[in-house]
Amino acid sequence: MDYDRLVTVIRQLALEAGDRIMEIYNVDDFEVKVKSDDSPVTEADEAADAIISAGLRAAFPDVTLVTEEQAASHSKHAETFLIVDPLDGTKEFINRRGDFTVNIAYVENGVPTRGVVYAPARGRMFFTRADGSAVEEDGPFHKDTPGILRAIRVSEPDNTALMVVASKSHRDQATDDYIGKYAVKDMKSAGSSLKFCLIATGEADIYPRVGRTMEWDTAAGDAVLRGAGGSTVTLDGKPLAYGKREQLHDSDFANPHFIAWGRRDEEATENDLKVSFGRD
Repeated sequence: MDYDRLVTVIRQLALEAGDRIMEIYNVDDFEVKVKSDDSPVTEADEAADAIISAGLRAAFPDVTLVTEEQAASHSKHAETFLIVDPLDGTKEFINRRGDFTVNIAYVENGVPTRGVVYAPARGRMFFTRADGSAVEEDGPFHKDTPGILRAIRVSEPDNTALMVVASKSHRDQATDDYIGKYAVKDMKSAGSSLKFCLIATGEADIYPRVGRTMEWDTAAGDAVLRGAGGSTVTLDGKPLAYGKREQLHDSDFANPHFIAWGRRDEEATENDLKVSFGRD
């Protein structure tokens, strides 16, 4: 893969999709439908998916593409693939809370190695460069020429207290119970894949997710976090893997529960995870 070209294309497509999303977001009313899994979908999801899918298929016709909105795209097995959530945080979009993102990622052998997360209503753009490192781009954003790029890194660990970021729309008691194990410096809520990016920039230290997610929800944010020196692990302390198919107890591309971290003590964290969730 030509990573320079990949990064250029996914950044441009994220901006194009974000522009279309905002056009729909700013109208007085838009249609909301319900998918077969009872989750909402809007015309913005579908329009953004069309833009991104067409662009990726034109640029990388030989790379398998998986998108949330196209069930037929999930049929082909591949170790290396592109994965897209054209509008992550649809509930945030419907409720006009602004915390929604465009997510595009490239997965190699189960690892999201390149990705872009664009939050058009927040004016924030995060992506991995060709070398895999993570940056935040300062707006205003222009499709053909990136603006000022700032390298981002996760914060140094604070052994006394953590800054926690948690979901706005999917907060539950299990999450609160896990957070309650720690001395918490402060807590903030964020929607969509922005939670990964807040850890990547050092604005938060930990994002625990003990609810259901799919790979297209997490891959791009996870790529940015890994590029900034962070990690995402399952409750057994193993790196969150991608391309999960034919799972015994869940559907294709469904994630197990996970914790996204900034810098951490690997051995201490793995032991802590097992104790926290009764897995000794």
